[in-house]
Amino acid sequence: MITASEFRNGATFELDGQIFQVVEFQHVKPGKGAAFVRTKMRNIITGSTVERTFNPNDKMPKAHIERKDLQYLYKDGDLYYFMDTETFEQMPISKATIGDTFKFVKENMIVKILSHKGNVFGIEPPTFVELEIIETEPGYKGDTATGASKPATLETGAIVKVPLFINQGDTIRIDTRTGEYLERA
Repeated sequence: MITASEFRNGATFELDGQIFQVVEFQHVKPGKGAAFVRTKMRNIITGSTVERTFNPNDKMPKAHIERKDLQYLYKDGDLYYFMDTETFEQMPISKATIGDTFKFVKENMIVKILSHKGNVFGIEPPTFVELEIIETEPGYKGDTATGASKPATLETGAIVKVPLFINQGDTIRIDTRTGEYLERA
């Protein structure tokens, strides 16, 4: 069990049959009345964010999230297949479960599969990935306006904004949390 007074960023707990992760918390001790904990939390299954106030003595069951490294193999229809590199077992996961961050994952990449009590609810790709640009407009000489960018299609099919000097065939590094271009690889 975890009490509201023990909340820290990243703590996970069960509430009303849902699993939440603390995004922000604030212990408030007003001059009059009892203290309380103002919390901003994210439902890890649906991704929605909720703000709620708790009594510091409120107890909730702690939720243990399992993170396991698996290798992405291939896609077959709406199923994505992953392999445990130790046991060589393959695990199919539906497209609905995977989410939006998967657009930066290519075959044979190692990702973290997130599950709670054996139920897979998402994946975490590596924080930084290096991908090749398969299509982008050419940059023109003298076209160097500050902060200008253009769309580029990556080998995984994702589209990101890149600086004008990046060309087709270049390999770039991307932050998968924000989906932003970082540097040329």
